[in-house]
Amino acid sequence: MRRFDLVTLKLFVTIADEGRLTAAAEREHLALAAVSKRVRDLESLVGTTLLYRRSRGVELTPAGQAFLHHARRILENIERLQAELSEYGEGIKGHVRIHSNTSAIIAFLPQDLSAFSRRYPEVKIDLQERISTEVIAAVRDGLTDVGIFAGHVAAPELQVMPYRSDRLVLMTPRDHPLAGRETLDFQEATAYDFIGLQQDTSLQSLLHEQANRAGRSLRMRIQVRSFDAICRMIHHGMGVGVLPQRTIYRDLRDLELCSIPLADPWARRELVIGVRRYDTLPVIARHLVDHLVEEEES
Repeated sequence: MRRFDLVTLKLFVTIADEGRLTAAAEREHLALAAVSKRVRDLESLVGTTLLYRRSRGVELTPAGQAFLHHARRILENIERLQAELSEYGEGIKGHVRIHSNTSAIIAFLPQDLSAFSRRYPEVKIDLQERISTEVIAAVRDGLTDVGIFAGHVAAPELQVMPYRSDRLVLMTPRDHPLAGRETLDFQEATAYDFIGLQQDTSLQSLLHEQANRAGRSLRMRIQVRSFDAICRMIHHGMGVGVLPQRTIYRDLRDLELCSIPLADPWARRELVIGVRRYDTLPVIARHLVDHLVEEEES
């Protein structure tokens, strides 16, 4: 088996595609006699017949079908190897697609993607903001290379890696009855009107689920599309709201808000990276995943 060579593998694939030795010889710029000899030598090497010789051409035997399958994979892997090595030699170029939920985009990705861009300045990053369920669907359907989403949302078809964690906090106006608390359980807050995100976001679904488990219901007064809008509604006394802690630091300077950590175990929320299969990602996308995982570990 060590006598296999890439020329013969490529020739065999061409024979399978063309169905005739003459056509394969022309396509590969070889003499017909040379093609015939390579096929005979190959069959002798593997110890079985790979082609049926017909009056109008050739057909693959069952062994030939198996050999064709592996030959194609070997040639594809060689092409991928050459492509990846050329990228290292010329400098990594190209683009990578990433879909992420809002929490990661606000709290973590700006610094992480900035560091990645400094390391790989020729790489274009296509970042799109989506809710977690949409991120998972986009990765599953091949619409993006990498997804970042809330870890409590099921993604059984994806390969998932830890990215970052954050704690959920209750936001209140400064003059609210709960504003002086150092920490509290979520069910205590359900006695008040809530400002929240649109219904299909992972955070909103989590809050409704936890309220139901506690035998409570959320008194949703207003639902908006951004964390900024939630903070501004709370600032004007419209209710309270739950947000990831790392997403609200910039608003506290301008708005009269209080941030109270939730004591519930589920309030520590994990963000994860999801891909279809890490080992089949484009090399640039693998570099990005490696970089994000490194940032999580550092």
